[in-house]
Amino acid sequence: MTVRPRRSVLYMPGSNARALEKARELPADGLILDLEDAVAPEAKGQARQAIVKALHGGGFGDHEVLVRINSLDTRWWVDDLNAVAEAKPDAVLVPKISHPGQLQDLAARIVDMGTDPRVRVWAMMETPLAMLNVGEIAAAALDSETRLSGFVMGTNDLAKDTRAKIVPGRAPMLPWLMSCVAAARAYGLDILDGVYNDLGNADGFVAECRQACDLGFDGKTLIHPRQIEPCNAAFSPSAEEVATARKMIAAFELPENKDKGVIQIDGRMVERLHAEMARRTVAIADAIEHAKQKQPA
Repeated sequence: MTVRPRRSVLYMPGSNARALEKARELPADGLILDLEDAVAPEAKGQARQAIVKALHGGGFGDHEVLVRINSLDTRWWVDDLNAVAEAKPDAVLVPKISHPGQLQDLAARIVDMGTDPRVRVWAMMETPLAMLNVGEIAAAALDSETRLSGFVMGTNDLAKDTRAKIVPGRAPMLPWLMSCVAAARAYGLDILDGVYNDLGNADGFVAECRQACDLGFDGKTLIHPRQIEPCNAAFSPSAEEVATARKMIAAFELPENKDKGVIQIDGRMVERLHAEMARRTVAIADAIEHAKQKQPA
């Protein structure tokens, strides 16, 4: 099993050339080079050029690089897509997707442009309509031309549009968060949690990372480099979890267990589905270790 860790994905403003340069050295699993919220209207063109230059310059190593274009109801998105797709990021992140028709429209343009098939599409889930239509939006992944590969929660926009409070524990948002996780898993998509705004509250940030991990998110989007390390720690399997997973896999691979659906390990009854979950845990741990070994000392 091959998986790509997406524990920490950092937003970087496209208008800040210095930040884009620094991003190459950060230990985040992924980067979102932003043309939308982080960039003022008068700086959109400059930011677009800076991101394209950075992508052509390369040097991002194992970082997964997404570019967030402007939403499809703005005057900037076509120019964003034309420029960015040619520079071949790992994915284009599209804000304010509220119904699957938007992804179909985007797909038509991507196909007409002859965009490299390796460039994927991720959708921001951040509007009330997106919460109501999440199953249909996720199902758009069944059409390979949409290239839909993942969701990113836009919790700040969601709070603004619904008037829900952003509070510790996120009780007002839990139904939406879990609906999006369920829809993502139903159609084979990865999903990233939204950002945590209070940079001065380190304990609150760690608690929200752990909550997101418990809810089933693959990782969390970040607004500052100082959030990377604690986020990576929260979404990394512990040594004990990895050891237990390896033991479970080995037990099911024994000749006497190969046809069994349930076996006993250390006094616990374990189903074969748990072994499949264990394989993903080990794959994530191995990928994280591989990335560590490639980082400069």
